[in-house]
Formats: sequence, structure tokens, C-alpha cells
Amino acid sequence: MAECGHYDRWREDLELTLALGCHHLRYGPPYYRTHLGPGRNDWSFTDEVLPVMRDMGITPILDLCHFGVPDWIGDFQNADWPRYFAEYARAFAERYPWIRLFTPVNEMYITAEFSGYYGWWNERLASHAGFVGALKNVTRASLEAMLTILEVRPDALFIHAESSEHTHANHPDLTSEAEMFNERRFLTLDLICGKRISAGMFAYLRENGMTEAEYARFRSVDLVEHFILGHDYYVTNEHLLVSPEIRKAAGEVFGYAPVALAYHERYRLPIMHTETNLVDRGVTKRPNGFGKRGRISICCVRWACRSAA
Repeated sequence: MAECGHYDRWREDLELTLALGCHHLRYGPPYYRTHLGPGRNDWSFTDEVLPVMRDMGITPILDLCHFGVPDWIGDFQNADWPRYFAEYARAFAERYPWIRLFTPVNEMYITAEFSGYYGWWNERLASHAGFVGALKNVTRASLEAMLTILEVRPDALFIHAESSEHTHANHPDLTSEAEMFNERRFLTLDLICGKRISAGMFAYLRENGMTEAEYARFRSVDLVEHFILGHDYYVTNEHLLVSPEIRKAAGEVFGYAPVALAYHERYRLPIMHTETNLVDRGVTKRPNGFGKRGRISICCVRWACRSAA
């Protein structure tokens, strides 16, 4: 957001939002420079922007953490972060009590996978243990943040923008491994929904660092009446498993609808299509599958929230 000039041109960006006819906006204040330490927050940017957004008639869906943490936290392996993040979420809700809609931690699954399993972001670990370490902290942070927000705003709604994934096996011998990935994709949402996971996924979590007490904490809380399931679907969200643990972008094999249906059948929650992209076939592709101009994100707010309001 700094690179694209938003911090200097935020008012113009909000005017353009209205010009597009959008009155609900997923918006992520700069967490990395707002949360300065335990109990220390710099509200200078949000104090300036959020009241103007309200006066303009734009309803924010506040994205509290988007893929990174402040330097003083370190990374997503820090087991103390969920506690500090919950304190930050409470302070945010108390300072802006008119805000009702939140995404506590954006794309929890991708945050854990890219930081702990692929070795691309933050801690840059590349193992199942690294994935589970990040996963249990981002999901716990989301859970504890929701609980503190609800103490301030009991009617809060949480739009859990999450990557909609599917893994295809490239060969019959890889079917079991593909099924593991297709179970693993649900873990973040299963945990925050307090859903009982399969024996195989429970063993996977235990073998890679989650304790029984940590799992029991998720099972003890039921907040789903406050949930809207956000679906993020990109051209890279379907994967082709070419060897036991190597996946490549498969393109749109199923397409969004069948992938979304799998999530709906599992959770039976209101759905919001929170992100997607348009791919310019004429640009040079980067190794990660995105073009030079990156991803064009579209927030489609066709109020699935109405049924949850």
C-alpha cells in the first residue's frame, strides 16, 4: 500500500471506491506500523482515515492482520503473538466502536502455508512442523481476537476471507497424497469453527506440534453465528500434485463453483466472494504464476451478510 501511494492518496482512493458504486470495502490498516508493542498502538493513520470513510458512507470490513506481523513479534511461530493480537483487536474495537465487520486474520491457510511450508514468507520454514506451528498461532490469534471484539461489540460479524483450494492428483499413485492436501486445506476453518476434524488430520497436527490442550481450546468455543465464509479464488488456487509433496498451478480445472460448493457443504455458512483475479494472458509470467502487473483483487459484496445480519 505504501508502494502504490495509498498512504498519501487514500482520500482519492476512497472517492474512486464510491465512484465504482462500492459502499462496503475490505480495508487493511497498516498493522505492522500500528501495533508498536504490548499495549502500545499508533492510531494516527486510522484516526485520520476511518472517520472520513464513515462520513463518506463506506462501511469498512476491517482486515486486522494481512500476511505479516510487526518486527517486534518476529514471525508466526511466536506463541505469544495470539495474546498480543487479541489485546490489539480489543483496543481497535474500543477505539472504533461503530465498526461491526472484521476479518481478524486474512487467509489463515495461505499465511501458514507460505510462511511455514513453502518457505516464502515471514519465518520462511519449509516443513509440516513449520506449517502447523504457524497454523495453530494464526487460528488461535483469530479466535482470541474475535472473543475480545465480541466483548466490545456483541453483534460483530467476522468475514473469514480464506483461500479456496483444491489439489488434483497427476497420477493414480498420488491420490492418497492429494486427499491429504484436500483435507489439510480445511484445517484453519475447521479449527475456528470448532469442527471435529478427522482422525488423520488430528494425528497430523499432533505429530507436527499441536498439543491436545491447544486443540481442545478450539473445540470449546462456538462463534459460528457470527461467521461469514469468505472465498478467495485465483487462477492458482487449483493445484496439480506431480510428486508426493510437489504441487504446481493447475489452472481452472474445476473452476470456482465446484470448489466453493465443497466449502459450503462442509460449513453451511453464508458466503461472500472476497477475492478473485483477472489474468492478462499477454504479460510475462513470474515464477509464482502471477503476471508482472500482479493480481487484480475484486471485493464482491453481494450481501450474503444479509442472511446473517
